[in-house]
Amino acid sequence: MRQSRKHYERQDYDYVLILSGDRSYHMDFEEMVKHHIAQEADLTIACLPVDARDATSFGIMKVNDKGYIPASSKTQNRTAARLGQRGQWYTPKTRPRLYGLHGYLYFQPQGVERPVRSAPGCYGLWRGNHTATIESGRKVAAYQYDGYWTDIGTICSFFEANIELADHIPSFNLFDNNRMIYTRGRMLPPAKFYGGTLVNRALIAEGSIIHARQIEGSVIGIRSRIGENSVIKDAIVMGNDYYQTLQEIALNPDQIPMGVGQNCHIEHAILDKDCRIGNNVVIKGGDHLPDTDAEAYCIRDGIVVVKKGGILPDGTRIM
Repeated sequence: MRQSRKHYERQDYDYVLILSGDRSYHMDFEEMVKHHIAQEADLTIACLPVDARDATSFGIMKVNDKGYIPASSKTQNRTAARLGQRGQWYTPKTRPRLYGLHGYLYFQPQGVERPVRSAPGCYGLWRGNHTATIESGRKVAAYQYDGYWTDIGTICSFFEANIELADHIPSFNLFDNNRMIYTRGRMLPPAKFYGGTLVNRALIAEGSIIHARQIEGSVIGIRSRIGENSVIKDAIVMGNDYYQTLQEIALNPDQIPMGVGQNCHIEHAILDKDCRIGNNVVIKGGDHLPDTDAEAYCIRDGIVVVKKGGILPDGTRIM
């Protein structure tokens, strides 16, 4: 919010919508604005119903019968009582629908400036900022959102959300005429396959050149190059920012080309942009692998992440 002050201070507006950058969701914001106007609220917070298992990832709020969030409604107690619908207190055994923080909608321009100035040393949206708005007695409404929402703020959640896109009918559906997803057009050629690649449950972006033996349960990014007899399984390959020419590869025989080489097995991993994976490389992530930090890769929650521009020489084994 503070970094954006130079933008919103110079503009005239009636509403300000503040969204989280580490979440993925399908949401009709117009419906939220209508709810905000109907409630005559100073601040509206989108709330996601969650169960007791997922509640530890959220700030849990109390909502009264009229759909407003009363003062001191957020609790950090994640093992005792939970707050559920209609302002009632519940124990975990009752398993109610709980409200977790999701997004924010401000009504008046001064509504944005007030929490920024009231807590100059605070950088969280809730702590010190919105709590001041609620506890001041202003009308803070809750907008219940029941659609798709997931956290992508960690390696594990980012990995799972992307891999799910390859499902038969994913929760976040890219093939929806009513909620279309737009991206920057790069005017690349279509993906090309050679050598009888077996593809099952995968998304493969344009400009890719695939010689792999098998691609399953994976997301393959733009301009990806995957060598002969390689297997990509439950993995995210970000792709490349540009193409290497055949001449460039021929003039540098000792340099590993961009992409995945021959006879590789990549599983439960993320390959960031412009990686150079040599031949006969084996990466098999899993819960058995401890968190690790290396020069070319790291491991988080069992997921092997090859860093942007990372180089793995021929025969590298991470398993």
